[in-house]
Amino acid sequence: MSVTATKSRYQSAEFSDRLRRRYAAERRFRLAGMAAVGIASLMLVVLLGSIVGKGYTAFWQTQIRLEVTLDKTQVEEGNYMPVLRQALYAVVPEVTDRAGRRSLNELLSSGAPYQLEAMVKANPSIVGTKQTVWVLADDEVDQFMKGFIRRDVPESERRLNDIKIGALDKLAAAGAVKSAFNTTLFTAGDSREPEQAGIWGAIVGSFLTLVVTMLLSVPIGIAAAVYLEEFAPKNRWTDLIEVNINNLAAVPSIIFGLLGLAVFLGFFGMPRSAPLVGGLVMALMTLPVIIIASRVALKAVPPSIREAALGVGASPLQTVAHHVLPLAMPGILTGTIIGMARALGETAPLLMIGMVAFIVDIPHGLTDSATALPVQIYMWADSPERAFTERTSAAILVLLAFLILMNGLAVFLRKKFERRW
Repeated sequence: MSVTATKSRYQSAEFSDRLRRRYAAERRFRLAGMAAVGIASLMLVVLLGSIVGKGYTAFWQTQIRLEVTLDKTQVEEGNYMPVLRQALYAVVPEVTDRAGRRSLNELLSSGAPYQLEAMVKANPSIVGTKQTVWVLADDEVDQFMKGFIRRDVPESERRLNDIKIGALDKLAAAGAVKSAFNTTLFTAGDSREPEQAGIWGAIVGSFLTLVVTMLLSVPIGIAAAVYLEEFAPKNRWTDLIEVNINNLAAVPSIIFGLLGLAVFLGFFGMPRSAPLVGGLVMALMTLPVIIIASRVALKAVPPSIREAALGVGASPLQTVAHHVLPLAMPGILTGTIIGMARALGETAPLLMIGMVAFIVDIPHGLTDSATALPVQIYMWADSPERAFTERTSAAILVLLAFLILMNGLAVFLRKKFERRW
């Protein structure tokens, strides 16, 4: 066999061996990628499953039916709680001692009298009559009916004593206990009592904060991006500005909270815990994100569009306003919505400017004291009551729904208006 044939056969075997190793490496890389996606998906499923498993029960609240006699004297004096207690004692007449009746009183939420009062104000003609009402049960009763408090443990180890459980069994046997949709969660503000706590105040606070953020960061961010990309001269000053914008986009959010605390509250004396201040801080935080996203969208527009517009006599401003900016708007909108979604989910800056305060009333203006949904979640997570645990998870689900909606809107706008060049 000639030397040339031997060398050729050796090179062919070496090439085949390299080819096999390359294919094997590609298969390993593909398997590693699939494993990474699978692990990430599994963790996401576990996370969502944990949140849903703990939070779905918060959307249902236990109520107790009572037959109340609306005595005119008691109603005029505003004594609605005695009316409810008398109706409750009538259901369990065998409990007559003071300690037992005190236990029965704890079956009802402290907000039950306000429900009865609202009912009377809505229809004053029912005063002096006997009415059937459904009122909120105490949070511990709610937890018991949902199975979080076990009855098969010694009385000393559970939050409900035997008198309460016996009364609940009697009420349930008469059909006077039901689980209804928890409208309070979506219509009320915060409360020390879990069964009366809601997220509507936090939702309104988040909305007002985002309005201020959007009104400030969107026009300023887009204008800054247009100037830097289309009109600014390329020199060391603009390079320095671009570097700082990129650096600010990576700054921890709590730094912006410290800035708001020092400047807006400390120097300008603006109201604490107000959506106005929260919006200003969030605008500073989202501004770099919007500028960067807008510049990327503007860069994606082909130079031929600009050259054609300038070639037919359009001024540089007309070129940008009438041709470049409309074509870049899908990308700009996507970046803006993602920036707003980030602002919606932020907590640390709002904690620094005092929006962690306990706020019961629903804010009606930009300077009213308010909290935000992420801060509300943080506050509830720190509460010791078991009922706040499920409400924390429920609030997280609502926040995730808003974030998914906003990101879905961003994807929809990009798919609908995106143009390929």
